[in-house]
Amino acid sequence: MSIFSPKRKVKASYNLMSDFNWYLPDIKGMFILLALLLAGALIANFVTAALMLVPGWAESGGDYMLLISYPIMFIPPLLYASGRSKFNRDFDMTEAVPLDGNNFGKTGFWGLAVMSVIATIAAGIVMDPLSMLLPPTPEWFDKLNEQMLTGTPLWATLLSVSVFAPLFEEWLCRGLVLRGLLRKMKPVWAMIISSLFFAFIHLNPWQALPAFILGMLFAYVYYRTGSLKLTMLMHCTNNTFAALAGQNEAFREMSSYSEFMAAWQYVTLIAAGLFLTTLFIAILRKTTAEGCRS
Repeated sequence: MSIFSPKRKVKASYNLMSDFNWYLPDIKGMFILLALLLAGALIANFVTAALMLVPGWAESGGDYMLLISYPIMFIPPLLYASGRSKFNRDFDMTEAVPLDGNNFGKTGFWGLAVMSVIATIAAGIVMDPLSMLLPPTPEWFDKLNEQMLTGTPLWATLLSVSVFAPLFEEWLCRGLVLRGLLRKMKPVWAMIISSLFFAFIHLNPWQALPAFILGMLFAYVYYRTGSLKLTMLMHCTNNTFAALAGQNEAFREMSSYSEFMAAWQYVTLIAAGLFLTTLFIAILRKTTAEGCRS
């Protein structure tokens, strides 16, 4: 049983997201949000291009461009979703479904939070063999990553990937898209479609495939708990781990953990990651089911 069962209501745990409680996008709404996000990306590119024309900006402010452009991308979908939610509340009498809930069961928030951090790192390890299946990253992609990881102050990189990305992307992909689809179709399809959406907005295959797999894990956590806090924490964990590892040149040039360990060590590492991820899913399923019945 999920917290998204029609018989169960989830109380909002903070008011920041309350403007969106009455908007539950379907497939059509998902594509509208995607179009608005892409429009936001064009606006962000225009703004950053305009800033680069300002005398001295390229030298003094160019390193912080991502801090400006990234939030701008999400302004169009934010405004649209807020407007639709208020319209639905005032005119359609739509049932409120809060974006963030607290169905943590007997384990409690902190217990699930610690386990979700471990599971996120473990899932990242399990995905390592996928790097061998993808084509080598092109030179432009490597330069872009290197610029973000080493050409920008670490605090600015972490603010972008560890705060902005989890906040905005979880709001959009789990809080809006998944939450809406869970009311329109079977949970498994809602999780798959929302994870495909999450993968697509990364706009490149080298991030899209891992994003889809992690998106499925995030989606299941949200489906069972209704908690954006947990999925934001997991998203932050994954991005922070990648950003800090990218500060080391050896890790940055590495395509797989198998490059610096023996075969038996690599297999053991993958097996351990798979065990921890599976254990987390099992505990989550058991504890949140008990929470739903209580």
